[in-house]
Amino acid sequence: RNFRTDFLEEWPTPGTGPHFDTSMQSNFTGLVGKTVHLVCKVKNLGNRTVSWVRHRDIHLLTVGRYTYTSDQRFEALHSPHTEDWTLRIRYPQRKDSGIYECQISTTPPIGHPVYLTIVEPITIIVGAPDLFVNKGSTINLTCVVKYAPEPPPTMTWSHNADVINFDSPRGGISLVTEKGPETTSRLMIQKAVPSDSGIYKCEPSNANPSSIKVHVVNGELKFMYIANI
Repeated sequence: RNFRTDFLEEWPTPGTGPHFDTSMQSNFTGLVGKTVHLVCKVKNLGNRTVSWVRHRDIHLLTVGRYTYTSDQRFEALHSPHTEDWTLRIRYPQRKDSGIYECQISTTPPIGHPVYLTIVEPITIIVGAPDLFVNKGSTINLTCVVKYAPEPPPTMTWSHNADVINFDSPRGGISLVTEKGPETTSRLMIQKAVPSDSGIYKCEPSNANPSSIKVHVVNGELKFMYIANI
C-alpha cells in the first residue's frame, strides 16, 4: 500500500474530515443529585467513533453509544443522524467536578475538553438561628440562595410548618423576591404579636431549606440580650 495515501487518509483536509463544532459549550454546571448532560458536537464523523474520557483518572467512560465504565451513573446518548454525542451523568456529586474530554478516533485522536462543575446550592436566612423582635415591630426575614446554576422557580415560606398565606385575615404580610446570581427573598410581617413567634422556613424549589426561630417579646430587647450574655 502507498504510505503517502494512507497518511492523507489519516490526516483529512480541514473542514472535510471529522472535527468538532467550535460553537459547542465548554463549561457545564450541574446540581448535586440532578442529572447533567455533557454534549459534544462532531461534524463529518464518517466511520470514526466518539468517546468520552474522564481526565482525573484517564478513565474511558463511553465509546460511541456504548458505556464502558462500571459506574452505572454514566451513560452514552446519541440519536442517529445527529451531531450530538452526549455523556449523561445521573446523581452527580461534587467529586464528579473536573475535566472530561470528548475524543474522535482519528490517528492520532483529537479531543475537546469540557469542564464540569457540580455545585450544591446553599440557603441562608440572615440572622439565624434566632431572631428577637419587639411586639408591635416588623419581622423582617431575608433568605438568600447561593451557588445555584439558575434561580429557584419558587421559594416557599412557612411558619410552624404551615405555608404562609399572604391573603390571610391577619394582614400586614408581604414578600419581595429578587432573582439573579444570588436569589433573595424578603418576608416582612408588620405589627408582630406573640403568635407570630415560632419557626420560619424558607424553601427554594431547587435547594435545601433554611429555618430561623423568631421570638416576639414584650419590652426592650436590650434586656433580652443582657440576659443571654
